[in-house]
Amino acid sequence: MPTVDVFNVNRDVVGQMELNAEVFGVPVKPHVLHEVVLYQLAKRRAGTAKTKGRSEVRGGGKKPWRQKGTGRARAGTSRSPIWRGGGTIHGPVPRSYAFQVPKKVRRLALKMALSQKLLDQELTIVDSLGLERIKTKDFASILNRFELAKTLVVLPESNEIVEKSARNIPKVKVLRSEGLNVYDLLNYHHLLLTREAIQSIEERLGS
Repeated sequence: MPTVDVFNVNRDVVGQMELNAEVFGVPVKPHVLHEVVLYQLAKRRAGTAKTKGRSEVRGGGKKPWRQKGTGRARAGTSRSPIWRGGGTIHGPVPRSYAFQVPKKVRRLALKMALSQKLLDQELTIVDSLGLERIKTKDFASILNRFELAKTLVVLPESNEIVEKSARNIPKVKVLRSEGLNVYDLLNYHHLLLTREAIQSIEERLGS
């Protein structure tokens, strides 16, 4: 099992922690991560783009000119797609872009992303964040002490003090452990976990 240092908010080592190899020691396969990231992004797409076809554009009820005898091409409506102001041919309509990925594959990708963070030494574990008040400056000083930038902070449960202290800091996101996902793990350079968050993640993902 991989062993990592546990720090306090002053960046002093206060202990060590053994990580579950089934969660933090999984061989990384980029194609699996890629598939799950696409799955997440596809689910987020609104799919609300819409254009009007010739039957939906207002007007065009009257035949522009008689069928024969004008020397011009016959026309039945001024809302034909080849006319200015006409409808759109094969335009987008509201749809869902979501597709399915097996739950086992999603769990595996999450383990791979966590394992990659450990391999890249981008994983920091603290015993607790220990903020006593909602203060952006206090939370920013912790990040500066650990020299963390573009950081994903994972907590075992909702913590209003930490969440509100971090929300005005650029490129910092706070998640609860049950909301941990592959896209955010790969999108943020550093991962800051509390000891309890580690335990929560291992309980959820460990077999």
